[in-house]
Amino acid sequence: MVLMGLERMLVNLKSRVRSSVKMMKKPYDKIEKSESMRVEIKSRKARKLIEKTMKIADSPTKSKTYAF
Repeated sequence: MVLMGLERMLVNLKSRVRSSVKMMKKPYDKIEKSESMRVEIKSRKARKLIEKTMKIADSPTKSKTYAF
């Protein structure tokens, strides 16, 4: 009987600790992407695509196989 009471107390204590830890965490504010951020992301993707294309074009193989 004492063991069951101790076990119940331990479970209760664990749940209290978990809930207090959750409350301590600060939720962050989600930052909306600005137009300049969107443009920067698009230009990075474009640069990567151009770089990849140039590697394929400059490769010294006779038969060119494109992965498009």
